Amino acid sequence: MENLPDRPHPHAHLRASDVDRDQVVDVLRDALMSGRLSQDEHAERLEQALQAKTLGELEPITRDLVVPGQAMPAAQAVRPAAAGSLVPIEEPADPDQSFDTMLAIFGGGERKGRWRVKRRTNAVAVFGGHDLDMTDAVFEGREVTIYAFAVFGGIDITVPEGVAVRNEGVGIFGGFAAHGSDDPDPNAPTVVIKGLALFGGVGGQSSAKRHGKKRKDKGHHELH
Repeated sequence: MENLPDRPHPHAHLRASDVDRDQVVDVLRDALMSGRLSQDEHAERLEQALQAKTLGELEPITRDLVVPGQAMPAAQAVRPAAAGSLVPIEEPADPDQSFDTMLAIFGGGERKGRWRVKRRTNAVAVFGGHDLDMTDAVFEGREVTIYAFAVFGGIDITVPEGVAVRNEGVGIFGGFAAHGSDDPDPNAPTVVIKGLALFGGVGGQSSAKRHGKKRKDKGHHELH
């Protein structure tokens, strides 16, 4: 990448959005699968993409992967699940507005069925509980973040088969752990779970472990 010609991005000074970074991640994934990038090269460029703050920092990452004269693929309003994956991704019209807040205080809350998982969701349970079942949900990004705060309460999270889960929360006199699919699909979203469990618990599992393997067989029909 150091020997590539210098072609300044006309909007290099503009801040990069999540959609801009997702576009670069898609190009890198395709390059890895087609053999144009090695595993090490893909990992290095992926890290650069996730840390990029401006369009100028993003542009060189895929400069040698995009056909000359052809712009990087624009974000699609609707991006259906890739072949082999049953998890739909639909980019929001305004990524900055893709957030949700759920409160359960001395009570309970539940999300299931065909609901939209925002890029950021705040789930707070105080002497109560939340059940977030994403089995049939639509994701508004390739990576979504759940900020879970359970105080003398519990939050249970279920993700579709193929979805990876990354735990970044803390448990204090409580438990904080959720598990994704045993066989993550590179085309499926990633759920990042952050937050705090204080005298409570945050946990979860994949849909196969919660609902049984049969969901995988009929899932294709549910998504149409």
